[in-house]
Order: sequence, then C-alpha cells, then structure tokens
Amino acid sequence: MPASAVPVKGYDFNNGIDHAAVVRSMLTTGFQATSVGEAILEINRMINWRIEDEPNYQPEDELPDPDNPNGHPPPPPKCKIFLGYTSNMISSGLRESLRYLVEHKQVDVVVTSAGGVEEDFIKCLGKTFLASFSVPGKELREKGLNRIGNLVVPNANYCAFEDWVMPILDEMLEEQKTKGTIWTPSKMIHRLGQKINDPSSVAYWAYKNDIPIYCPALTDGSLGDMIYFHSFKNPGLIVDIAADIRSINNQAVYAKKTGMIILGGGVVKHHIANANLMRNGADFSVYINTGQEFDGSDAGARPDEAVSWGKIRMDAKPVKVYADATIVFPLVVAETFAPNVEKMKKESNK
Repeated sequence: MPASAVPVKGYDFNNGIDHAAVVRSMLTTGFQATSVGEAILEINRMINWRIEDEPNYQPEDELPDPDNPNGHPPPPPKCKIFLGYTSNMISSGLRESLRYLVEHKQVDVVVTSAGGVEEDFIKCLGKTFLASFSVPGKELREKGLNRIGNLVVPNANYCAFEDWVMPILDEMLEEQKTKGTIWTPSKMIHRLGQKINDPSSVAYWAYKNDIPIYCPALTDGSLGDMIYFHSFKNPGLIVDIAADIRSINNQAVYAKKTGMIILGGGVVKHHIANANLMRNGADFSVYINTGQEFDGSDAGARPDEAVSWGKIRMDAKPVKVYADATIVFPLVVAETFAPNVEKMKKESNK
C-alpha cells in the first residue's frame, strides 16, 4: 500500500463518551460515515477560505457590483456560501439548525422551495406534530390532518396562515399600484420575514441580516394557493421571477469563491448549481440526499455530473453524502459552523 493510504478505524468507546470525537472518527470509519467526514472537511474549507491567501491577489482587481457601482468597496471577500434545502427540512426539526446558520450569518444566499418558505411561517402560527409513516391517509383526512412523512400538520395551521398572509398581499398590491414596487419572490419573502417578527423563523433572521432567500417555484404550495385566492378577492398582484434570476446569478458571478451546501434535490439543487454555472462552477460543494443516479434525475446526480456542465469546477473536491439530512446535517453543523460561531463570539467580546 502507498504511504498515503489511510487505515480504517472507528471510535473506541473505551476512550469515554465524547460525541465530538465520535463525529470526527467518521472520516476513517468507511462507507457513508467517511462521506460525512469529507463533507465536514469541505464545509470547513468554505468557512476558512480567505482571498488574502490566494497567490497573486491584488485588491484593485475587485469587480464593482453592477447593481451598486458607486457603493463603498466591500472588505476582502470570504467564500460566498449558497445554502439550499427542500420544504421537508423546514417541516422537520432541522429548521432549528437552518435558522441558526442564518441567524449567525454563516451563509450568504438561501434557496428553497415554496414549502420551505411557507412552512417556516406556518410553524410560527401553529405546531407541527410527530406521527407515523403508516397512519392511513383516509383517517388523517377525516381528522383534518396533513401528513409529511411521519409528521402531521393540522388544517387549522393553514387557515391561520391564510388569515395572516392575505392582508400582507393587500399591502403589497397597494405598494405596487402607488409606488411602482416590483415584487420578486425574494422581495416578497423579505417582506414576510419582516412581518412575521418571530425569532424562531428562518425568514425573520434572513430579513434581519439581509440574506436573500430565493424561491423560483414560489407558487408551488400553500403560498401559491394564497396568491390564487387573492387574485379573485383583490386581483392585480404581479411577482417578477426575471429580476430574481439576475439577482441570484450575480451573487455567483461577482463572488471570488463560492460554496454550495444542498440538502435534498429538485429545483433547489439545480437553481444553485445553475447560478454557479455562470461563473464556470462552484469551488466547494456538498450534497446531502438519498437520490440515486440510475434514473437520470437531477436530484440523484452525483457532483461529477455537475462538473461536466460547468456547475462545479474541474479542480474542486465535491462531496455527496447518501443519507437522510435530518440525521447527518446537525452533526455536520456541530463540527463546522457551530465552532465558527463560538469563535466569532469570543473575538467580538475581546
């Protein structure tokens, strides 16, 4: 064997109960545990990269922001981190991990599905409950309960969401008519994050920290239902998706380095990857999902397929973890972003 070969070794509990050491030992455990360890290394590379470390870096080479050419020059940039997640992640308790990242400014751009937007607000208005994957759908329907895997959401939560969001849609339409406001999905989510005014919400912290949340399929869920109902009660509201595609693509194009962390697949995964195509690929990438590639789906595609499209750079070291993100991602956060947040707190208290 070459000198660089790594022996397989897991955690020895004779050394005591040390959860952090257990997670660190995954790197040499094998199978998907090793992929988790590699994902931790890749995300820490995103966090720790600084442009000053690049060879031949010249500050005067910085490109101006095309949407704010006369603005103050930004500080030397860090890696711009794109976080994507599907709606089921917000429905689950993973919402708290995602909110933590946005609350502490650990990510720069968020992309989610319609459910990833609305379920965040709905959880502020009513609780989601644990149930079972095997509860009969007919029985749940008769009780006014909607199943998401082994979770259930009462119909009353969606009624509360309708009561909350409809007056906001009225306000948005009035601003469109009187001020000429052009609403995009990200601007709409920003306004809703302001209105919810609840620190348990991801969108609230995105509003507070000016982190954009993009949602290219905004109408594909309860929020779309509300827009549909509103079009009869008070017609005329327009949501412009073209402005958002310019915005998210520029997020990638004018970044010195980019990293992608994508939980799940579908439109969320592709929207982030396609934005990074505009800059010839992301520099760092981590996928966590259970998708398989044999059916040709984008959700199941390995990172190497994205390299062929120019969505991930040819010299990158991307990682895919085949696992349920609700199990894996909190462990990843514990060994990446959480220590970084604690480090930032200590530095700010000096």
